[in-house]
Formats: sequence, C-alpha cells, structure tokens
Amino acid sequence: MKKNMGNADRIIRLLLAVIFAYLYFAGIVPGTIGLILVVVGGIFILTSLAGFCPLYTLLGFNTCAHKK
Repeated sequence: MKKNMGNADRIIRLLLAVIFAYLYFAGIVPGTIGLILVVVGGIFILTSLAGFCPLYTLLGFNTCAHKK
C-alpha cells in the first residue's frame, strides 16, 4: 500500500472527522444523517492515519509530496 495522501490532506480529514463527531454527539445533526457523518468521520480517521485513500487510487489522485 503506497501512501497517496499529503500532510495537508491528512490534517483536513482529521479536522473534518472531529467536526462530524461533534455535530453528532452534540445533537446538532441527529438520526441517520448523523450516523452517516460519524461513519464517514471514522473512515477519514483511518485513511489519514494510514496515509492511503483507496478512492484516490481509483481516481488517480496523489496529494503526497514526491521525494527526489
């Protein structure tokens, strides 16, 4: 599994995951939509910790800085 996410992308995903969790657990976004946000936030956390996004591979994106 080759890393395809840069640091900025990873930080943005972690921040979004925290925001999604806050919105759900504070009761601002309840119900099914809130649960979907929590699941997406969990996926964001996992992908940012791994530095790899399977969707980026399918779409041909790579935000990781190239080393020379």
